[in-house]
Amino acid sequence: MQIVHRARVYDGHFKLNKLTLKTQEGEELPREQFAPGHAVAALVFDTQQQHYVLTRQYRVGAERELLEIAAGMIDKDESPETAVRREIQEELGYDIDQLTLIATVWSSPGVSAETIAVYYAEASRQSGQGGGLAAEHEQIEIVRLTREELAKEALLDAKTLLAVQWAQLHRS
Repeated sequence: MQIVHRARVYDGHFKLNKLTLKTQEGEELPREQFAPGHAVAALVFDTQQQHYVLTRQYRVGAERELLEIAAGMIDKDESPETAVRREIQEELGYDIDQLTLIATVWSSPGVSAETIAVYYAEASRQSGQGGGLAAEHEQIEIVRLTREELAKEALLDAKTLLAVQWAQLHRS
């Protein structure tokens, strides 16, 4: 497949592109591509209190609240490492001592151009309130769970499942 034409058909909070793909046989196929940008996410472990720190917030796509790891979009001219530290501070109020990249993955490659850099973060102190930014209308509940409690959670978010399973394999 080859992209032979790309047009931005929606340019709001998120972006939507209309693509024309050409097959090896020469057939042209119209496709839509969701292009929100690139994101970061991190499973935070508080090394002093010995618990994981996650978020609970309403998600439009799921049409419900979800328990998930801290996450957000990478701003223009910002590195993934800088973005994930910013998001952790905004959502959870923690300063990070140690940051480990787990993987950078496509969120939904059949329709989306978004990638998510997923991290494991260790922190020894909470210097801020967390809860998200009022300017972004975030209403984030901070959730603290022991290893045992987290292992019993029925997680519904893919990036959170990835990070938690990685931690179970590498940090237990």
